[in-house]
Amino acid sequence: MTATELTLRRIGNSLGVILPAELLAELGIAKEGDKLLLTSGADGELRLRVADEGFQQKLAALRDTMQRYKNALRELAK
Repeated sequence: MTATELTLRRIGNSLGVILPAELLAELGIAKEGDKLLLTSGADGELRLRVADEGFQQKLAALRDTMQRYKNALRELAK
């Protein structure tokens, strides 16, 4: 894993970073509008990867199921 230092820049009313072309190529990002997934670990480490639409749909379905059956799941956890 390589480290790349990025600088925060003002983009409209927000702050953002510009990703270098080499990093975009490494991630397999080809065009504007491609989706990325940023996750953070317990140790504060951030991970950036290309979003998998199929995985996101499955995750949304899981969250919906967990919300719908939260009482049953709580009882099963006892």
